[in-house]
Amino acid sequence: MTINETEAPTSIAHTSTAPDAATQASGTLSAGARPAAGTPGSPRSADFVVVANRLPVDRKKNKDGSQGWKTSPGGLVTALKPVVQAHGGAWIGWGGSADEHIDPFTFDGHGVVPVDLSSDEVAEYYEGMSNTTFWPLYHDCVEHPEYHREWWETYLEINERFARAAAEIASPGATVWVQDYQLQNVPALLRSMRPDLKIGFFLHIPFPPIELFMQLPWRFQVIDGLLGADIVGFQEPGSAHNFVRLGRRLGGLRTYRDKLFTTDGRTVTAKAYPISIDSQELLDLSRTPEAREIARQLRDDLGNPERIFLGVDRLDYTKGLRHRVQAFGELFTSGQLDPLNNVYLQVATPTREGVRRYQILHRDIDEMVGRINSQSGRIGRTPIQYRYSSYPKLALAAMYRAADVMVVSPLRDGMNLVAKEYVAAHDSDDGALVLSEFAGAALELTQAYMVNPYDVNGMKNQILRAAGDSHANHARRMRAMRKQVFKHDIEAWAGSFLSDLGSVPDPQ
Repeated sequence: MTINETEAPTSIAHTSTAPDAATQASGTLSAGARPAAGTPGSPRSADFVVVANRLPVDRKKNKDGSQGWKTSPGGLVTALKPVVQAHGGAWIGWGGSADEHIDPFTFDGHGVVPVDLSSDEVAEYYEGMSNTTFWPLYHDCVEHPEYHREWWETYLEINERFARAAAEIASPGATVWVQDYQLQNVPALLRSMRPDLKIGFFLHIPFPPIELFMQLPWRFQVIDGLLGADIVGFQEPGSAHNFVRLGRRLGGLRTYRDKLFTTDGRTVTAKAYPISIDSQELLDLSRTPEAREIARQLRDDLGNPERIFLGVDRLDYTKGLRHRVQAFGELFTSGQLDPLNNVYLQVATPTREGVRRYQILHRDIDEMVGRINSQSGRIGRTPIQYRYSSYPKLALAAMYRAADVMVVSPLRDGMNLVAKEYVAAHDSDDGALVLSEFAGAALELTQAYMVNPYDVNGMKNQILRAAGDSHANHARRMRAMRKQVFKHDIEAWAGSFLSDLGSVPDPQ
C-alpha cells in the first residue's frame, strides 16, 4: 500500500491484502496466483528473481547479420548471474531501447523478462524522477533536485509494471531481490500482490539524512515502498541509520538497532552490505600480455612521464571533476607539478547525454582543460590528457596498471568501485590512491590518502603527498588495501546479503 501524504499517519503499515483477482491478460495478478507456462523457449516460474532497471544482457550482431544477445559487463551482473543460473531463475529489467517490445526469453540458463518503456516513460520515470529527482537528492543535493508530480505518477506506474512482472514469474515462496533507486516502490507493490515471497532490496547509491529526505513531496510513499522488503541493504552504515530514523519519524514505527517493526507484524532489517568487485578477475586481466602491452604503449603515448595521475569517472556532477581539474590546473600552473614530468589522464565516460545538467558539465570540463593546457602546456607536452569516451575492461585494467597515482574525489558516492578496481589491478606496491572521504569506499580503504574534495588546497597537498611519499609507505598502504579488496569481493557481497535474506522466516 502507499500513503497519501495529505494525511498525517501515525504508522506505516503493510497489508498482505492482494488486489482483486483478475486474468493475466488484464495485466494484474492476484495474490499467490501463477501465470501460464508461457510459449516454448520463454522462461517459466523461478525460485530466484532479480529485478533491476536494466537487463543483464546487451544486443550483439551475429556473424550472419542477425541480432543476438551477450552478457552485459559490470559488477552486479557478474555477482548475481551465477546465482540466477544456479536456481534456474529470472532477471527482470528494461532492454535499454524505448518504444520497443521484447518477448521474454531464456539466455545462458536463466530467464530474461524485459519490461517495455515508451519514450515518454523513459523521459519521466528514468531521466526525470530517477535521475533528476532521486539522484541529486540522494547525493546530498550537490545539484538541486526537481520535483514534478507527473514524473512521480509515471514512476509509480513503472514500478507497478516491474512488480507485476516479478509477481507473474516468481514461484511460490520464491526469493526476489530488487535493485536500486529506480525501483524503490517495487517491494511494497510486490508484497501486496505476492505476500508469500521473500523480498530484498539493495540501494546502490547513498541514502540521504532525514533533513534532506524530508524535502521529497512523496517521502511517505517512498519509505512505505521500501518497507515492503524483508531486508533493505545499503552501501554504508550511515545510510542504514538514516533509513531507520525515517521509519521512526515518518511512520511512528518501533525500532531496535537495525530492525523496524511494521504494524502488520513483520520485521524489516536495514543493514550495510558494501558492494565490491571481482578482484581476482581484474588482477588476472591486468597481468595478461595484452594489458601489459597496452600499459606500455600508453606510457609511450603520454611521453613516458615520471608520473601518471589517473582519474576514471562517469561524467557526472557528483564525481567532483570540476574541483579535481581545478586542483591539477593550479598544481601545473604553479610548477608544483612539472608538466614535463607529470601527466594527468582523465577518462570521462559519457552518461545521460540528453540531460541538460550533464551537457553543461561536459562543456565546463572541456573549457577548463583547454584553458589549463594553453596556460601550462609545453610544445609536445599537454599536462592534462582528457578522454571523453568509454573503454573496455581490458583497456581500463591497463590504465590502472600504468597509473602511478589514482585520484578518486567524488563529492558524494555510495561506494565508488573505481577505487577498488585500481587497488585490485595495480599489483605494484608503488601505486597510490587519493580518495574522497565522502565515497563509501573510504570506510574500507582506510590506507588511501584521504581528501575533502571541496577543499582544493587540501586536495593539492594530498596529491603531492601521494606522489612524493616513500616506497615503504606506498607498499604498506597498497598491501593493506589489496588485502581488504580481495577478502571482501563481489561474491562475498552477494553471498552475505542472500544468506541473511534466506534466514528470514517464511511469510505466514
